[in-house]
Amino acid sequence: MPLRLYNSLTRRVEPFDPLDPASPTMYVCGPTVYNYVHIGNARGPVVFGVLAALLRRRHGGLRYARNITDVDDKINAAAAAQGVPITAITDRFAAAYREDMAALGVTGTFAPDIEPEATAHIGTIIAMIQRLIESGHAYAAEGHALFSVGSFAQYGQLSRRDPEEMLAGARVEVAPYKRDPGDFVLWKPSTPDLPGWDSPWGRGRPGWHIECSAMAEAHLGPTIDIHAGGIDLQFPHHENEVAQSQCAHGGATFARFWLHNGMLNFGGAKMSKSLGNVEKVHDLVRAHPPEALRYALLSAHYRQPLDWSDALIEQSLRTLDRLYGTLRDLGDVAATPVIPRAVEDALEDDLNTPLALAEVARIASEARRATDAAERARLKGELLGAGLALGVLQQPAAEWFNRGASGDDDARIQALVEERAAAKQGRDFARADAIRDQLAGEGILLEDTPQGVRWKRG
Repeated sequence: MPLRLYNSLTRRVEPFDPLDPASPTMYVCGPTVYNYVHIGNARGPVVFGVLAALLRRRHGGLRYARNITDVDDKINAAAAAQGVPITAITDRFAAAYREDMAALGVTGTFAPDIEPEATAHIGTIIAMIQRLIESGHAYAAEGHALFSVGSFAQYGQLSRRDPEEMLAGARVEVAPYKRDPGDFVLWKPSTPDLPGWDSPWGRGRPGWHIECSAMAEAHLGPTIDIHAGGIDLQFPHHENEVAQSQCAHGGATFARFWLHNGMLNFGGAKMSKSLGNVEKVHDLVRAHPPEALRYALLSAHYRQPLDWSDALIEQSLRTLDRLYGTLRDLGDVAATPVIPRAVEDALEDDLNTPLALAEVARIASEARRATDAAERARLKGELLGAGLALGVLQQPAAEWFNRGASGDDDARIQALVEERAAAKQGRDFARADAIRDQLAGEGILLEDTPQGVRWKRG
């Protein structure tokens, strides 16, 4: 089955054939590192990480870049407020971002192999701006360099909005040095108290949009196969990337496929720092099993909005309890992980992770009913393989159920479970009930199975 992806540029699902079949290219917009990211910022890395792993399986290779924006006015403001250089802010929060993404399973085949930082590409950025000025697509004015939107006839093609309408709906700086209000900044001057680099237009720093174009060019070439990010970036960020990249490369296509993930809603509104309705990944991975958060992010199709709530996390946690319970009940059955064709088909159909997860549930249900040893081994292998494709079910079941507990505490709980069983067998129901109530008060749930009483933490 060919891989099919929804292309925001054409507004339809299309077969994906990379320019280089042995090494497709993908660029995903990464964070601006001035604070901890919220869970909405994690949806792209998790979902497009699943795509990265799929591409690596299909093609045997992938060049995948996810950038770090480490020079920005928000970073400058945070550094000024704390009286520290910007690197004190960016180093801290870039490290926290990597740690949080790793906790969500964005590692190995799910992770980028290139993580370019804007400040390491200043020379590339300046060179791209110079080409744009030389070709008449940009101009210098009062220490700034600006892109001339009117010089690019296809401006607005990606977001499918008229430039006048986009201008009216965007927060655009109307300044006297602009030839047209819609022109956007490629380079801006820095005062002595702000970070800056020498350039043909004076000491300054890059605008936000040019950074991604320059980093994509440096690591993936003038034309890339896939560019992905949140739908909120489609305009103006991605629209501006298209304009400046294609004009800098003589009209060559910048990205052949544009993928956009939907927003997370929280409390009835889009999750965003500006609204203050955010849940930081840094806090969530310490309050909940990170795998449950990953499962929740994959539970809806990536192009659709996702309503984030405690109920969603709890539902994901309970689902993983059942799946890990199935693996536990399959015991020591030897099995080799094999990704089921139905799971691969779902992912190849525009990353249909809800359908893939439904297939995981079906396999688990079948495994719970299986009695034949060979069939149990086959289904265990499929369950582990399906989890491998999605980045779940990769830890031992005992670790999942005993998370956050010490070995001594495990032994104490197991001793109580065994004492309760002995009390029931001796018809000392009062003692058995007392132990059950004690364990329930500690959040320990008892589960009767054909193999005996099992326990897990609630």
